[in-house]
Amino acid sequence: MALAHAARLLDRDPLLAGQQAQEILKVAPDRPDAMLLLGVAHRAAGDPAAAGAVFAILAARQPRWAVAHCELGLTLGTLERGEDAVAALRRAVELDPDLANAWRALADHLEAMGDDAGSQNARARFLKASTRDPRLLSAAAALCENRIPEAEGLLRQHLIEYPTDIAAIRMFAEVAARLERYRDAENLLARCLELAPGFHGARHNYAVVLHRQAKSAEALPHIEQLLALEPRNPTYRTLKAAILTGVGEYSGAIDIYAAVLTEYPNQPNIWLSYGHALKTAGRQAEGIRAYRRTIELEPSSGEAHWSLANLKTFRFDAEDLQRMSTQLARSNLAADDRYHFHFALGKALEDDKLYAGSAGHYLQANALRRAELAYDPAQNHAHVERSRALFTARFFAAHAGAGATATDPIFIVGLPRAGSTLLEQIIASHSQVEGTMELPDVAVIARTLGGTKQRGEAARYPEVLEALDAETLRAFGEQYLARTRIHRKRGAPFFIDKMPNNFAHVGLIHLMLPNAKIIDARRHPLGCCFSGFKQHFARGQSFTYDLAEIGAYYRDYVELMAHFDEVLPGRVHRVFYERLIEDTEVEVRRLLEYCCLDFEPACLRFYENERAVRTASSEQVRTPIFRDGLEQWRNYEPWLAPLKTALGPVLDAYPNLPEFRAAHSNTI
Repeated sequence: MALAHAARLLDRDPLLAGQQAQEILKVAPDRPDAMLLLGVAHRAAGDPAAAGAVFAILAARQPRWAVAHCELGLTLGTLERGEDAVAALRRAVELDPDLANAWRALADHLEAMGDDAGSQNARARFLKASTRDPRLLSAAAALCENRIPEAEGLLRQHLIEYPTDIAAIRMFAEVAARLERYRDAENLLARCLELAPGFHGARHNYAVVLHRQAKSAEALPHIEQLLALEPRNPTYRTLKAAILTGVGEYSGAIDIYAAVLTEYPNQPNIWLSYGHALKTAGRQAEGIRAYRRTIELEPSSGEAHWSLANLKTFRFDAEDLQRMSTQLARSNLAADDRYHFHFALGKALEDDKLYAGSAGHYLQANALRRAELAYDPAQNHAHVERSRALFTARFFAAHAGAGATATDPIFIVGLPRAGSTLLEQIIASHSQVEGTMELPDVAVIARTLGGTKQRGEAARYPEVLEALDAETLRAFGEQYLARTRIHRKRGAPFFIDKMPNNFAHVGLIHLMLPNAKIIDARRHPLGCCFSGFKQHFARGQSFTYDLAEIGAYYRDYVELMAHFDEVLPGRVHRVFYERLIEDTEVEVRRLLEYCCLDFEPACLRFYENERAVRTASSEQVRTPIFRDGLEQWRNYEPWLAPLKTALGPVLDAYPNLPEFRAAHSNTI
């Protein structure tokens, strides 16, 4: 009776509940339920240290009581002892696999630690353990065991009968996310929150899928809302850090990672993310220390070694080279670590002028990475052909006057490793221009226009643009400006979007933002393509992992840009990397004149600009112009035959253009 009375006091007066529990323990010192109540009361009263001491004793005395280990884990998390919390929670779910609260907390900690697979499994186990509806148990079990098609079928049938079942909607969104159908997951979770705005688990999932679609600005208020409720939640905090990097708030992300590392000091994945944020913010020495700490904790981390190599200015020592070779000799090394090590060793041997060994590592790295990708070069070529057929001079004349009138955006397009980061740094050193990053927003709008496409179904973009009226195109332009506003920190009149792949969307850009500037960064095809081939990109750029495919992509790009030169004369300003290196001031003056900007000497001292730079050239553009990279591809010429063949006449004609066949009879 005394215990029941004390338990009833917990919600309204935890201090009094704790006093009652202490009185019970004076009479019955070994009562585990009284100790449990005392610990919970201490935590509820805001004294997690006292609670932790109680639960530690209780877990030691009751080593097979899952609830005691769960409460200990929850309290250790509150005390910012994340790694100890994980150990306690793992013991709890080992003793009782149906302990939903332990699975939820474990998933949060594992996600904060960067263990995505472990977190995904724990969250699936939480869904299964918390599901009481027998109709959903089979679907939850299938999801937990990663039998995704079975889970999808069961949930689809269930939602036909019960379309407002928020638990089932959330599980169905999890299925969509596992299949990387993030737009479907987003729509499902939006419906879930419409039905139940207080469903915090769904809101967290919603923030995650928004972030994975590069909709960081949209994700931020949701994670802020969750943090207002649980400010110490480790998953929410690390997700916020990732989202902040997505909107260019690197100092905030760095602060979060530094704080989280006090709770999880031995987690290599957090140190790696911390290193990325420090490097991007220009704090190279600290970034190197973070990468080094990652390697100390996890010598098999290929990504940490590649991150050091990717600084471009870093040099490995003999111990580093031996460690990488030792790791590559392991038969059980994960595939992603293996290709990261090959990329890193390729760069290390290149720095030592050992080109044959370097080429071998680059070739192995790319073959391993390409095997993971579903890239189809025919789709890219088809997009170019269809764009050339649609975007005629007559088409653009019919849409004249459409779109938003803003002059703010300056787009830099082309291929990765063509000098776009250097151009961005030069222009962003102008007092009237702000550099941002490779913004995904044009591609997001293009995907929206294309709609959800089933496998084998014909693409609807860019042909869908033909049916859009002036007002709709203006709305898309305004949408782009609104979506990118979060990246504009200084309030400068102009800003740069240097997503290179936007060359595929020049037609869309011209229609929705006819007064925006478009700059084509172009580099010698062998220099550009091989530089891309030896680069591992964090995401995207799937065409770069095969020499023939990157050559075909470059050829398609040149052909498409030549078409726009023909149907929109003077619309795009082209900068050849080699000319920029050899005659910098002349090219910079031409560039600024095209952008309608007065010349400023700071644009020639771009390396003094301390802005954050996210791309692979981040450290190179913090130094004056260098010419060493112009001919680096010649060291690898014996291995470039597939690339030369794929480039064909584009290579022979550079910097001029070969003859391209007409795409459509009404081009003019």
